[in-house]
Amino acid sequence: MFWNETALSTRTSSTSGTLAPQRITVDASYGSAPRQYEYRGAWVIAASGEYDLASIAPLREALQTAARKYPKVVLDASAVTFADSAFLNLLILAHRTGSLRIVAPSRQVQRLFGISGVDSVLEIRQTIEEATTS
Repeated sequence: MFWNETALSTRTSSTSGTLAPQRITVDASYGSAPRQYEYRGAWVIAASGEYDLASIAPLREALQTAARKYPKVVLDASAVTFADSAFLNLLILAHRTGSLRIVAPSRQVQRLFGISGVDSVLEIRQTIEEATTS
């Protein structure tokens, strides 16, 4: 199932006890492609919204492509409203394969970093300017 398609799930009908299809719509911002641009020789990816196993694909593709083309990749995580272990795993892998810097992580992301201990592993900066010059 893709993140931007309508999913079809099943539920039990209250009248017959049989399984009946139920349409579920997915928020368009959930798993949407991040904004990307070049800045001072680095590739900046501005992520926003929620990232979990079902919505991580666009961000994963952006980070993988950027790591192949640029020596320095900057992830602006200031607008990430939710992130789980899929997001965390992606950042750790991206950090291992290239020069990743995380900029201004949101409160939720800071908490995830602190709980997991990756705040001492990942390169976290306050601004894009600082991330591109360090």
